[in-house]
Amino acid sequence: MRRRIVLPAVIALGSNLGDREENLRAAVRDIDALADVTVTAASAIVQSHAVKTTGTDAEAPAYLNAVMLVQSALDPEDLLPELNRIEADHGRVRVERWGDRTLDLDIIDFAGLLRETVDLTLPHPLAAKRAFVIVPWLQVDPDAEIRGHGRIDSLTVAFSDEVWLFEAAPLWTRP
Repeated sequence: MRRRIVLPAVIALGSNLGDREENLRAAVRDIDALADVTVTAASAIVQSHAVKTTGTDAEAPAYLNAVMLVQSALDPEDLLPELNRIEADHGRVRVERWGDRTLDLDIIDFAGLLRETVDLTLPHPLAAKRAFVIVPWLQVDPDAEIRGHGRIDSLTVAFSDEVWLFEAAPLWTRP
């Protein structure tokens, strides 16, 4: 019998088009339905202004964001295309870098691995600078660290007013 190696991963979710809350809920269900991936936790939903290549855009539709923790028997290079397929299934169209989108799914961390390929960089290179990643991640893993940046609880001080809670039922509950 062959053993499967299962490793923890952190996935960030975002949506600023369509039914944003339902987009996030559907993404959590779809990720949990993947073979070899199990959801272990999901944060509350937070809201944030859109971040574009030119900076914060308060005129663009606001984002709903969350972070989920998973256990994955897929390696990061196999998980990423599954996440991209889920995005596409929910109407994600890649036209403009950091443009408005129905769904954005990013692997933030995968078992602390370092990776730099054409398609994937781990840990996510902007995670330590994104309140909409750090604040919800802190909710589900207060002891988390970003390799090269330290503990995420030390990063939240700079983010105190960049995200705000979105009143909603939990995205996921342990079955």
